[in-house]
Amino acid sequence: MYQADIAIVGAGMVGLALARALKDAPVSVVVIDTSPIHKPLSDEPELRVSAINAANQQALSELAVWQALPENRLSPYTHMQVWDHDSFGRIAFNCDDLGAPSLGHIVENQALVNALFEVVKTQQNVTLLPSVRIDKVLAGKSETMLMLNNDDVVSCRLVVGADGANSAIRQHGNFPLTFKDYGHTAIVATVRTELPHGKVARQVFTPSGPLALLPLRDPNLCSIVWSQTTETAQSLLAQDNAEFAKGLQIAMNGEVGHITVESARMHFPLTMRYARQWLSDGLVIIGDAAHTIHPLAGQGANLGLQDAFALADSIQQLVRDEKPFYLARHLRPFERARKAEAVKMIAAMEGFKQLFGGDNPLKKLIRGVGMRTADAIPGIKQKFITQAMGW
Repeated sequence: MYQADIAIVGAGMVGLALARALKDAPVSVVVIDTSPIHKPLSDEPELRVSAINAANQQALSELAVWQALPENRLSPYTHMQVWDHDSFGRIAFNCDDLGAPSLGHIVENQALVNALFEVVKTQQNVTLLPSVRIDKVLAGKSETMLMLNNDDVVSCRLVVGADGANSAIRQHGNFPLTFKDYGHTAIVATVRTELPHGKVARQVFTPSGPLALLPLRDPNLCSIVWSQTTETAQSLLAQDNAEFAKGLQIAMNGEVGHITVESARMHFPLTMRYARQWLSDGLVIIGDAAHTIHPLAGQGANLGLQDAFALADSIQQLVRDEKPFYLARHLRPFERARKAEAVKMIAAMEGFKQLFGGDNPLKKLIRGVGMRTADAIPGIKQKFITQAMGW
């Protein structure tokens, strides 16, 4: 039997970030995952990447995680360009406007998980339990028992569900969920561009959905996230690489020259999820278990990491105040604050999707004028930049 104060279910970047943020707290932690946590990286870039903003980079640096990332898997971006396809609307951002070295970094998800694993495994207060499944959850008044499929048992005061969009912990808590099918499918792949990307993150809004080109370490390699209506995505996935690349070039208006596909293509449906309740006594959910959003602004991972850091801060403050950190009434301020941030982001993504979806002439005029105006007014533009950087 394992006895711990906190059991974190899910050893992705959010669950491990929580464990790391608790490194100096007088609490014991068990991290449980159904898969191996550390996985060797392939020679080629991994397909799943995240745009980690400057605020989370700083937080990860303070936790000695950022330093554990291989330098050749870090891809800083110094500029962002966003435009409307077949329209005059365009806005550009430059890190020099804020005197910062970059706007953020494109990081392979598994590379960040590996870096977190390397530092978390050295913590005296953390036990890692990979490749096990929870068969049963027995919740008591002040203690929860997790029955594992290898006949082990974890006893804890607080269970944290960081187990993704289809969270079993959320389902166990019977937390009500609001969800909406975006009607989009995201296609991800690695592509090679004829022209160097110049550390520029590019995004174009087309009538059937946005396309993002995210710069990787190689000056001519980018990770794409092409979010299209499900019908359009199915047609694109049926194409061979040459046809698919030609579609990318057209969508990009030839801004990066000739494009070739360098990897397999992955795809996944996009759904908005929002848990209307995040906690009860002895139970709390964070990250994708609590919310999923459209990837058009690349903020899903950043939102989840901020959940982890905020929960760690709340737990540590409650321990200092000698209050039971596992009781819902003490964690309620955390829930209110993070739900507010999640709702704000969900609303913003829905607004962007509605405004930039379709080719209605009036909407094209409105967004064209809006983007041009925002690009021309320093105060508005700086606000966009600082928000994107997480400040």
